[in-house]
Amino acid sequence: MEKLTKAEEPVMRILWDIKSGFVKDIIDKMDDPKPPYNTISSIVRILVKKGFVKFKAYGKTYEYFPAVSKAVYKKFELKSLISNYFEGSYKQLVSFLVEKEELNEEEIEEIKKIIDQNS
Repeated sequence: MEKLTKAEEPVMRILWDIKSGFVKDIIDKMDDPKPPYNTISSIVRILVKKGFVKFKAYGKTYEYFPAVSKAVYKKFELKSLISNYFEGSYKQLVSFLVEKEELNEEEIEEIKKIIDQNS
């Protein structure tokens, strides 16, 4: 799997949210100013080639849906982040978040509970 580009990620986020749709449906969910139809159509076709999106054809019209789930992509991105910036260590990631005060006490306690429940 490869990383989504800055142009591809918003399109995938919309498809994950709406589950399936046509190019027009994707554009309707985008913020103003809306991008041109051809731009989004091109991005979706690239996502099909990359294996992120599948489609159903209805004549010349195509309905698109995710081929890769958001959960699978999230896991890929997290592993990539940890590998590239934290030497593959989840411990270093958590330490970084705590040291930089990105996690408050309540969040730390919630994480401890999750760890205890899954141990």
